[in-house]
Parts: sequence; structure tokens; C-alpha cells
Amino acid sequence: MDTGGKIRSYSLLRELARRHNVSVFTFYPAHANDKHDELRAFCSKVVLQPLALPARASIPDMLAYAKNVFRPIPYSMIKYCRPEVGMRLRELLTSESYDAIVCDFLLTSAVIPWELPCPKILFTHNVEAVIWERHWRVSRNPFFKLISWREYRTMARVERKYLRKADHVLTVSDSDRHFFSQVVASDKITTIPTGVDVEYFSAASTMDSEQPGTLVFTGSMDWLPNEDAILYFADKILPVIRERMPGVKLRVVGRRPTQRVQALATGDSGIEVTGTVPDIRPYLETAGVYVVPLRIGGGTRIKIFEAMAMGKAVVSTSIGAEGLPVTHGKNIMLADDPKGFAALVLCLLTDAQERRRLGTAARQLVAKQYSWSAVTDVLESTLIEAVRNHGRGDKDLELCGAAIAERQ
Repeated sequence: MDTGGKIRSYSLLRELARRHNVSVFTFYPAHANDKHDELRAFCSKVVLQPLALPARASIPDMLAYAKNVFRPIPYSMIKYCRPEVGMRLRELLTSESYDAIVCDFLLTSAVIPWELPCPKILFTHNVEAVIWERHWRVSRNPFFKLISWREYRTMARVERKYLRKADHVLTVSDSDRHFFSQVVASDKITTIPTGVDVEYFSAASTMDSEQPGTLVFTGSMDWLPNEDAILYFADKILPVIRERMPGVKLRVVGRRPTQRVQALATGDSGIEVTGTVPDIRPYLETAGVYVVPLRIGGGTRIKIFEAMAMGKAVVSTSIGAEGLPVTHGKNIMLADDPKGFAALVLCLLTDAQERRRLGTAARQLVAKQYSWSAVTDVLESTLIEAVRNHGRGDKDLELCGAAIAERQ
């Protein structure tokens, strides 16, 4: 589980399966050391569909994109939603009776048999079209800018299409809910907040391990918003910080860093790029300040909740914390311009008492309201209500099963 979306889906699935009979159908790029079989430990049924996909940005990938360029479907959807996937999912859904189908992520929507009589719930996780629009606006590469524009336009169309097909829509933030209410009625949308494993991410030893002059960023470093964020930070914000504190170090922790990210460490001894690590907690523990300089956003923002659960002082852009129930100055610091961001980081680096105050408030917020158990309470009640509203139950109804189609 090396991305926020995977962590979120797995955590909700595991918790929901403790309470109900849940089947999971998942399709994903085939890879070595596949651990999806471990889902059988708690799911009623697991159907796996690994796919032989070309490597990202490889020649076969570009040729496949070119083949799809005149179709009205985004490539990021069609590359996964192959006919054989839809056929196998239909076999599962017609062989057994389910009370509800949860379509996990918009990108899986194209394989769902939307005509089936049970309620279909679309769990969006992102406003996908907005992410691609932001890619288009910030990209300097003309070729990728054109690709991003096409994905944005086609994604916006399919997003509207499947929002309207769904019996109910789940979002990860109230801002996403507000955005989608322009397409479907707001009473058809429920926000399922971001959660965190508050026992795994504990603040117990953080203060003893803290290195005040160290900044930490975590995330999948092959994901464009994260790459853009850390390149922007190293270019525009870190130099401003070092004018006041020359010895400040930056640690970039996450899987598959791109060549551009790796080059940061080559040219600056004060920047460490770790690549994949078995456990991010030691890096969070050492952080004087956790930084989230995202300019392109969307999704779960789990990275922020993990840092907050560890009692860390967090400085983020507005986009980085978009949709989270956080308050500037109370449990997080927010700034969108380089000088303002740098000033907040410097304030926290030079004030241990303020770091502790902010980190303690952050930990209290997530521990009290955003454990995975508490978040699943909201999901569970929403699914039960969706089944009731579909005319398949009564006031004593308990949800007997759910098929979750997800891409991991």
C-alpha cells in the first residue's frame, strides 16, 4: 500500500468486512510479489484480474494512447477498463446476489453493469477532471500539456456521465461534494472523510527523535502532483528558508522518484531522496516540520493526516490541504506564495513550543474524529441507506453484501 488511494480503499474495505459480507473484484497492472491474495483473509470472496499493461510513458504506452486519441474516453480509463475485465465482473455479479455495488474510483466506472437492479454507489476519491485541468495549466512541456488538455476534456464528460448513472455518490471532501452538486442533486452525495490508523501512527516518541532543522515530505514520487510540489519547493521556497537558516535539510520520502527529483539530491547535499522505504514513521518522527507544497491537488490527503497523527507541525498550501477539516493557525499552517510558506516554516523551526502546540492540536483532531473505524461508520450507514432508498429493505435492514470494483 504505497499510495493514498490504496491505503484508503484497503482500510475501509478491511473495516467494512469486519461488519458485513464483502466481495472484492479488483483489476490492476500485473506485477511481481503481488499481495492481493491477502485480501482473502477477511473478504467473503476475492476475484483478481491482473493486467499486462505497458510501462508508463514507454513506446507501447504512447502507441496505445495514439490509438485511443480519437475516442471520447480518457486514456487513463480505457487502458484499464478492457472488455475481458467487464465480462469477468459481470460473471461475478450474475452468479451471486448483492445488496449493493460500490464502484471504487471513477476510473473503474466503464466496466460496471449499470443496468443491474441493485443500487450502484460511485466512490469518487477525486474530482478527476480538475486534477487533469491543473496538470494542463501548470505543465511546461507542450506534449504533456496537450495530453493533459485532452484527458481533462474527456474526463469531464465521463465524470458527468457516471455521476448521473450512480444511485449515490461518495466524495472524500465537502469541496468535492460541492463541485459535484453542480451535476447531481446534493442529497445524492455523501462525504466520507479521510481517515488514518491512529494506533500505527502514534506521537509517543516524536519529540525525542525530532531533528528541528529537518523538513520532510512523503508521497508517491512518480505521481506528477508530488513531483511538481517538491521541485517547486526546492526551487522557490527552500532557498528563501536557507537565507535565514543555511543548514536546513529536506528529506523526500516515497516510491519511484523521477529523474528530476533524484537530481535534486545530486546537486544539493542538503536534500535526501530516499525512494521506497519499508516504514515512513521514522522519517516523520525526525521531521522538525512536515511540508506539503502541492500546487496540483485532489484525492485523500492521507499524507497530512499521517503526519498529524504523529503530532507533527504541518505547513501546506491551500490545495495541499483542500477538503480537510483543518484550521489555519489551530492545527495546521497554510500559505500559497513562496515567501509566505517559507516564513511559516521558519517560524516553526525556530519555535519549539509553537511546533509542539500545533502538533498536539493536530494529533487530537485526527485521533478523536478520523480513525478508520469512525470513518467506516459513515460509509456503513450511507450504504445501508442507499439500499433502503432503493426499495430493497426496511427499518431493520442490515447490509448483507457489497461488491467493490477497485483499481489498485
